[in-house]
Amino acid sequence: MAVIAAAQTTDGGWTWAQTAALIVPCIALFGAYFTYTLNQRAVRRERRAKTFAEALTAVEEYLEMPYRIRRRPKSSSAVRQQLTDEVSGLLAQMAFHQAWLQIEASAVAGPYATLVATARAEAGAQMSLAWDQPPITTDGGMNLGSPYPRDRSTAARADCIEVMRRHL
Repeated sequence: MAVIAAAQTTDGGWTWAQTAALIVPCIALFGAYFTYTLNQRAVRRERRAKTFAEALTAVEEYLEMPYRIRRRPKSSSAVRQQLTDEVSGLLAQMAFHQAWLQIEASAVAGPYATLVATARAEAGAQMSLAWDQPPITTDGGMNLGSPYPRDRSTAARADCIEVMRRHL
């Protein structure tokens, strides 16, 4: 008798089975939508983190150029051309990332631009000094002794990373 009562219609002609048949798919659709939304958010966050890391890598490689120039094996037009091409390529990468950040994460674009400007000022002056040094011809010469100072670039990088973390 209880089974018959459950299948009986309500006052409006609607059964509890029909109600359950509508509620269950709605809950399933909501669950699927919620899962999809969370997955898309994770994908966007991962893409943004990768973009930020690539942008920071370009600056880091630029900051390493004074060492590459200082440690050049010889002074020839081919070596000079290779190193200046690398510098030009890094400048183009940083400009690309700067534009990309203005589009993707405008709040990060300002601190990144500050980091790029600071790195260009510090490493640019250091590259000029490195070009004035003679090429290294011995294994012992590869140890340059003291590092090039990067205090301002390090501070600008820390500020930029903090803003990037907030915008992941």
